[in-house]
Amino acid sequence: MTKSTIMPCLVYRDASAAIDWLCRAFGFSKHLVVPGEAGAIAHAQLTFGDGMIMLGSGQGELMREIAAFPKDIGGRQTQTPYIVVPDPDTHYATAVNAGALVVRPIQEEDYGGKGYSLKDPEGYIWHFGSYDPWQESELNPP
Repeated sequence: MTKSTIMPCLVYRDASAAIDWLCRAFGFSKHLVVPGEAGAIAHAQLTFGDGMIMLGSGQGELMREIAAFPKDIGGRQTQTPYIVVPDPDTHYATAVNAGALVVRPIQEEDYGGKGYSLKDPEGYIWHFGSYDPWQESELNPP
C-alpha cells in the first residue's frame, strides 16, 4: 500500500535565511537544498520527525502567480501548519530564544497536551504541541 503524506509548501523572500532559522529555532533538519539563480533557493526540503515541509524563493512563474508573502497581505495566513513535538516546554523556549514571536503562549489544551503558536521572521504562523491526534485520547477513544 502506498503511504500518503501531506507536505506544506512555503515561499520565503530570503529562503536561505529562513532555512537556517527554521533549523535553529524550530528544530527542522535539511533534507535537500537546491540553489537557484542569484542566491535564491529553487527548492528545499526540511524534515521534522516523520514530516517534511518544502520551501523556496518562489521565483518560478507559477509560484509568483499563486503565492503571497504574509507581509504583503497584512500578516494574514491562508493555512498554518501544526507540528507535534515531544517536549513542548523545551521546544517553545528554544524557539522564543531564537527570536520566534509568540502568537499564543504555551498552555495546557482542553483536548490534551500543551500547545502554542509562534511567528517566524517572515511572518508565517506555526502551531506546535504535544497533542497527537493519531494517538488515543479522551476525544478519540479506541
